[in-house]
Amino acid sequence: MHTLHWQKSTYSGDSTNCLHVAATPTGNAVHLRESDTPDTILTTTQAPLHALIHTLKALPPEGAH
Repeated sequence: MHTLHWQKSTYSGDSTNCLHVAATPTGNAVHLRESDTPDTILTTTQAPLHALIHTLKALPPEGAH
């Protein structure tokens, strides 16, 4: 098994609640975890993650009517 190299999301800033991301060496899988629950890892591939991010960016800001 390979070792994942986790990187803190740039959107986390200086916050202690951070999102970390790691990719497999082949790039086939993307792993996500939160700093407060590092043992819980979400694994996906690039296409679904891209679709999720695209969808979230298209949503109106929270509290907007």
